[in-house]
Amino acid sequence: MAVSSAPSPIPDSVGLTASQRQRGIIALMVSNLFSWGGFFLLIPLVAVHYVDDLGWAAGTIGVMLAVRQFSQQGFSPIFGLVCDRIGPKPLICAGQLVRAAGFGGMAFAETPLQVLLTMALAGFGGAMFDAPKSAAMACLTTPAERPRRYATLGVTSGLGVTLGTQIGALLITQDFAAVALASGGVYIFLFVWNVVALPSMRVSTGSMRASEGLRMVWWDRDFILFLAISTGYFFVTAQFSLTITLAAADIAGTASAVAWIYLVNTAITVGLGYFVPRWLERWFRPVDLLIVGTLVISIGLALVGFSANIAGILVAAAVFSLGAIMARPGQETVIANLADPGARGTYFGIGGLALAIGGGFGFLFGGIAYDYGKQHELQLATWLLFFAIGSVTSVLLWANRQRFDQVRDGVSTPSATPPHTELTTVPAHTAG
Repeated sequence: MAVSSAPSPIPDSVGLTASQRQRGIIALMVSNLFSWGGFFLLIPLVAVHYVDDLGWAAGTIGVMLAVRQFSQQGFSPIFGLVCDRIGPKPLICAGQLVRAAGFGGMAFAETPLQVLLTMALAGFGGAMFDAPKSAAMACLTTPAERPRRYATLGVTSGLGVTLGTQIGALLITQDFAAVALASGGVYIFLFVWNVVALPSMRVSTGSMRASEGLRMVWWDRDFILFLAISTGYFFVTAQFSLTITLAAADIAGTASAVAWIYLVNTAITVGLGYFVPRWLERWFRPVDLLIVGTLVISIGLALVGFSANIAGILVAAAVFSLGAIMARPGQETVIANLADPGARGTYFGIGGLALAIGGGFGFLFGGIAYDYGKQHELQLATWLLFFAIGSVTSVLLWANRQRFDQVRDGVSTPSATPPHTELTTVPAHTAG
């Protein structure tokens, strides 16, 4: 496998001028802000509403959140393939309408089956726009600027989380249905926004058949290994939306504590989410940021187990959030760099399986472990288990970091045989 010394520029094959590229990046940034806002307006309060207010088991809600995760990322490969054929814009717009129906429908969901169905519908909508959105951002950016763009995406995500959780905490005092309808309304706005602002584009070079794109991805051993290890990363990050929120509400004795931990998360994400990754990339490659960030996230989870009051939970949330702002740009940059431009949508679609499996099992077993630990006075053991999963993930990433430190922009292998793609290693000084 040949390795060259400098990254090649992004191919000028997406059919856009420089100004259209910039317009597309801005459209995706705004979409990211409101998408995270609409998501976190509702999802953190699902556990609080059904567990604390209605008395459902945390494991039951964990299953439903896992269904949404599996529904979204499980169908993601299909829409990744479609994205390679028709481009990302139609799928992004349609998916946001479906997501609006799913989240808005939760306003009328009163039984486990109804909640399950609305969660699955919301997840299916997310599957329609998730991989196309990621593929669009990857094809609009060069390898050198991706860490900066993804760090900026992290900041807009943090702003969205703040807006969503604070508005959700305000609306939940009135009615959970109001929270659900407001969340659905955000995605209706996003549908209109992307119809108007997002330019039409191609995300993949060449005219590769779907079967060839799938074969290329599945024979890409480095990419598949990265996805397998990344399931551990998504397992631990899922805990913020379920077990950490439940622990905060239990310790503080009020659902308002959910807004407090998200406020801490946002303060760190917005205040440090751009500058810390940009500063650290002087010494760390994207995969190294992911390794260190995952380890710090794991330490934050362990600290929850030693927290006896809300101050302790907030410190744990701060440590978790610091790890997240390092890990997320690194993870997104690595997967974007590993994606072959000949089947970019397919790569991101298959890439969603790591989140489906890791995040899905994170919700499912996270909720079960939380219930078990609470019932048997083993709360500390639950958080130490989460710490162990994250730590093992960091070690596995470190052991394979050379395989994941590659850039494939400008290189395509539209062959039905297992590809032997020429790779490019990113010099440290061009990582930003």
